[in-house]
Amino acid sequence: MNLSATILLAFGMSMDAFAASIGKGATLHKPRFSEALRTGLIFGVIETLTPLIGWGLGMLANQFVLEWNHWIAFVLLVFLGVRMIVEGVRGDDDEETLPPNRHGFWLLVTTAIATSLDAMAVGVGLAFLQVSIVTTALAIGCATLIMSTLGMMIGRYIGPLLGKRAEILGGIVLIGIGSQILWSHFAG
Repeated sequence: MNLSATILLAFGMSMDAFAASIGKGATLHKPRFSEALRTGLIFGVIETLTPLIGWGLGMLANQFVLEWNHWIAFVLLVFLGVRMIVEGVRGDDDEETLPPNRHGFWLLVTTAIATSLDAMAVGVGLAFLQVSIVTTALAIGCATLIMSTLGMMIGRYIGPLLGKRAEILGGIVLIGIGSQILWSHFAG
């Protein structure tokens, strides 16, 4: 795989994390760049590891991974999305409460895993090609770091415009990403 194909693949794999990060940034109270970078690092590290895991699994049992990865991503993203929607609806009762300044580590890790399962599937596919999996995984991780950090900062400016609806919208985005993953599996 040449350099331009690797870069296109890397940024293509980072789009789910970018969309989720916009939602995450919108639900926080004016997240700082350090929080955006923290989110980007968590998403980037996980997005680096999942193609490596997928590559290893591809060497062992590619059929099982390919059959179930879309369902796992769908369930995780719908669960997180519904949770965000419920929190957003519940939050409407108390207008005085400010949103949190940062997301919990495990919430970010779970979201990152859910949005990176497609990268694991790509890793399975790369197991059958003559590519440098480490270079490709690092490129995907770096692109995700950049796009997730950028997404959080965009979300910072969208959040105040949406107010309490930001968390509901973020949940809808996660459910949409999960549904798109499932749809793309069945559609083609």
